[in-house]
Amino acid sequence: MGKIGLFDLEKHFAFYGAYHSNPVNIIIHMLFVWPLFFTALILFYFTPAFFECPFQCRFGLVPNFGLLFTLIYALFYVLMDKKAGSLAAVLCLTCWVSASLLAKNLEFSLAWKVVLAAQLFCWTGQFIGHGVFEKRAPALLDNLAQAFLMAPFFVLFEALQWLFGYEPYPGFDVTVKAKIDADIKEWKEAKEKKIT
Repeated sequence: MGKIGLFDLEKHFAFYGAYHSNPVNIIIHMLFVWPLFFTALILFYFTPAFFECPFQCRFGLVPNFGLLFTLIYALFYVLMDKKAGSLAAVLCLTCWVSASLLAKNLEFSLAWKVVLAAQLFCWTGQFIGHGVFEKRAPALLDNLAQAFLMAPFFVLFEALQWLFGYEPYPGFDVTVKAKIDADIKEWKEAKEKKIT
């Protein structure tokens, strides 16, 4: 049922899930991942436009790296899972529009301070989640690109599973849980070998 390669949802979800199995850590990530995405888009607002666009002055929406970044994330999520990915894509685009409007009103001199404070707060929360509750280093230390790309989708997907029992296809949860459990077991065994 699942896809293979770059768009293999099972593989990506199992990788990310192996680093996020503690419920408190998952909740911390649910609270802090999307604000990290949003505030990054605030900074991207101040990158140069790729081309002049007739609507950018009126609405403050600039076709720049913020839009490119958003479209890459949105497309990746839709290609991984049409239903949850479409919702994630809408959230990504909503974040881009909102971040652009906020950045336009804040202007760079204040925006970077707001972004810095939010990023520091959110990253600190996540590292506490990993150190205190998960007791495992963050996924970004093993695969930076996959961790950054998957984080917003993972927390949305987790929320959809918890709230609505969402499963992209029958057997997804069982298959992914087995992969997560195997990865955690392997990690614990490797950790034990280092200690002894």
